[in-house]
Amino acid sequence: MKPKWSTIRSAPSCALLTMVRSRKMNCSCAATSMKPLRRYLDMPRVAMAPPARPSRNLAAPLRAAWMTNRQSRCARTLLGGSFPVSQDSLFGGPSPDNSAPSLPGKNLFATHAGSPLAARMRPQNLDEVVGQDHLLAPGKPLRRLVEGSGEASVILYGPPGTGKTTIASLIASQMGQNFVGLSALDSGVKQVREVITHARQELIHGRRTVLFIDEVHRFSKTQQDALLAAVENRTVLLVAATTENPSFSVVAPLLSRSLLLQLHSLSDDDLRGVAKRALESDRGLGERKIRITDEALDQLVLLAGGDARRTLTYLEAAAEAVDDGGEITPQTVTDNVNKAVVRYDRDGDQHYDVVSAFIKSIRGSDVDAALHYLARMVEAGEDPRFIARRLIVHASEDIGMADPTALQVAVAAAEAAQLIGMPEARIPLAQATIHLATAPKSPSVISAITQAQTDVAAGKVGHVPPHLRDGHYEGAKRMGNAVGYVYPHDDPRGVVEQQYLPDELEGSVYYEPTDHGAEKRVYDYIGRLRSIIRGNRGPGKNARRSR
Repeated sequence: MKPKWSTIRSAPSCALLTMVRSRKMNCSCAATSMKPLRRYLDMPRVAMAPPARPSRNLAAPLRAAWMTNRQSRCARTLLGGSFPVSQDSLFGGPSPDNSAPSLPGKNLFATHAGSPLAARMRPQNLDEVVGQDHLLAPGKPLRRLVEGSGEASVILYGPPGTGKTTIASLIASQMGQNFVGLSALDSGVKQVREVITHARQELIHGRRTVLFIDEVHRFSKTQQDALLAAVENRTVLLVAATTENPSFSVVAPLLSRSLLLQLHSLSDDDLRGVAKRALESDRGLGERKIRITDEALDQLVLLAGGDARRTLTYLEAAAEAVDDGGEITPQTVTDNVNKAVVRYDRDGDQHYDVVSAFIKSIRGSDVDAALHYLARMVEAGEDPRFIARRLIVHASEDIGMADPTALQVAVAAAEAAQLIGMPEARIPLAQATIHLATAPKSPSVISAITQAQTDVAAGKVGHVPPHLRDGHYEGAKRMGNAVGYVYPHDDPRGVVEQQYLPDELEGSVYYEPTDHGAEKRVYDYIGRLRSIIRGNRGPGKNARRSR
């Protein structure tokens, strides 16, 4: 049974020490977690003498001692409750007010001697941050936030390795406010609500809470909704980071309450500067005196694909293969970094961007660009069935009657990919891509069905003409169904004058062929068909002019 705080607060020092010892006997951390309490209990007796009436002054030192030993479960038991960890343990720096408990969080930025090079080289001030001048220049919103004058919650959106977590670490180290770091990978609604509850308490004492959430796109809708009220009334200042387009991954109410700041991939010159600084800095590889050739540096930057973290990871891998004072050559990079980063995510922004570029390249008849984007999807592990479906849709939407075989090729490629699987499926997919990209193009099919649907949606439906209605059942003809229908095959031309559209749509034109590829034959033929079918009725008031 835990002792009540009032009991501890009023206990004489000797009784308190006995109580502590009795509760620490079975704790493996006794030697270290007892030190703060011993320091308090070993103070000069003039300060320890119990007054006639129990004093409340004992509470603050005990709580301060508990915070100094924030990881001691024994101290939590002694104090009869659970308090959040201090800012010291989260971010490796002093808390603005060590006498007050800070909010629950996680150490997202701490480093040690064995940390990866990318972690050790994380910028420690704004001057070390490369790129993102559109956000970090004087007066820009992100710089104001880092310097402590920003008031709006922000969502940092950008590819990996562009500085989102780095900026969060700078906010943690430079702002004089409480800072809490959560990762969406291992945090839930409970942790979010705990942070908000403590943030309200901090506001009473005039302390603002900055809440950083990494990988916010991994939060469910319920988890994101838990933030809405606190963000809207500024109980917390939210700094959220995501690699995926917030339009797809962040709920609209949270998006509307935050300032969306997009970080761009770093330029090649930016990445060269990052690598050179790591080679020269004592935090990086400076003590090893390693050199790198310009060709090797260019190769490393190319492989990194605009990602500073990956640049340093590749540099570290190459450096491990050379001796101190040695030189990194292109061969060193080739031997130790065997594959370039492919900027692609199967569920997010890059997924849609690359497939959009793929289809638009085919539509634009740029076969080389289409093959490039196909290769990117294949290398990133995209589902070949997804690629095949897009090819099938494109074959009808953008080629259609200009090359009716395009649809057959796309369907055959889909069946082949399903049958043989990867990696061989890339071959029929490439064949279909080449066929579609080099085929003549026509949007007439998609335009025709879209216009027809538009009329139907607008209520232009009308009644089916009586002579076209079903007449196979008994009594149909007494109702006038199928009476007067002319069978086209009875005419040598195979087509006869006859009304097919409802009266309200008589004369409407939906299909307007182009003169591209095989559709040119249809272009020349359809005029004759319509003149026979409509006869003296003409195109009608709903007709649209052919191109």
